[in-house]
Amino acid sequence: MGEGGAPVPLGNRPVFDTADLDEARELVAGVFCPHRLELTGGTSRLAARLNSVQLGTVRVNYLDYGADVRIEPGELESFFLVQIPLAGRSLIRCGGQEIVSTPGLASLPSPSEHLDMRWAAGCPQLIVKFDRPVVEDAMERMLGERLDRPIVFDLGMDMTAGWARAWKAMADLIVREAEYGDGLAAQPLAIAHLENAMLSSLLTGQPSNYLERLNAPRPPALPKVVRRAMRYIDDHAHLPLTTDEVASAVAVSGRSLQEGFRRHLGLTPMTYLRDVRLGRVHDELAAGDPARCTVTKVAAHWGFPHQGRFAALYRARATAGRRPRRYAVTDGTRPGSRTAKTSR
Repeated sequence: MGEGGAPVPLGNRPVFDTADLDEARELVAGVFCPHRLELTGGTSRLAARLNSVQLGTVRVNYLDYGADVRIEPGELESFFLVQIPLAGRSLIRCGGQEIVSTPGLASLPSPSEHLDMRWAAGCPQLIVKFDRPVVEDAMERMLGERLDRPIVFDLGMDMTAGWARAWKAMADLIVREAEYGDGLAAQPLAIAHLENAMLSSLLTGQPSNYLERLNAPRPPALPKVVRRAMRYIDDHAHLPLTTDEVASAVAVSGRSLQEGFRRHLGLTPMTYLRDVRLGRVHDELAAGDPARCTVTKVAAHWGFPHQGRFAALYRARATAGRRPRRYAVTDGTRPGSRTAKTSR
């Protein structure tokens, strides 16, 4: 059991439960990286526990040492971490930054900076791990250009901010679903959608040395580019697409594609993708065997894991008479301007 008798997160995904310092160091290194680990504060006994699961490109972990410890991995190099204390506090130093991390202030060490931490006893942490290439690729797609220096985030992540609360809710959802083999964890498209949302939110919400560039105004994509993007979405709706992946496929930045869709189509790329997928759900249900082709199964397959929300979207689409749906791409300059229509 965890703090206050609450169940320990990922309790069915154990890696180890040990009082041996060397064993804990070796097994944590197998999930993260080699590091220095030592008891501090006169504590003589360790009570370490690690639970961990890999879902898609994200690894979610519960780690508790049960004692005052110093952890010094140096530069993480190959991955980013979001470390959220579930209780207690820890001192985190990374590069030239230092914070006291608590449940209200997570830590986000950057892999190019030297990391040195002191966790107090009674400070179990939920740790979300992203591979560095995945984060950097996402940033490049958002910018529409190659990175010219490593990404360095502000070390402290304010968990009371609206976007961070939503981000934590997504992490909690992954943790809960990891405990069920037949839930969201069994739906690759749904998991990928959740991971992409977490990563995009992190890049646009957490201050970094790229945030100003991300927020800089971008010219909207031209109507012909929007139409190419629509065709790309139509052809690849079965994949875990993001706005930035679609933008990369049509050679513009994610921001430009967003602005282009808003100006010339009146919606976002992901709203268009959602409507395409709703149409695929309709087609699959209409053509399938009702005894084997359930709404829950088909909806989850097309990236709609929340049945209540899916039902509302599906009803709204049916009410609007969107079978088939036709979209008009305008030149965005004046009322009554030229249009080119694309139907599905």
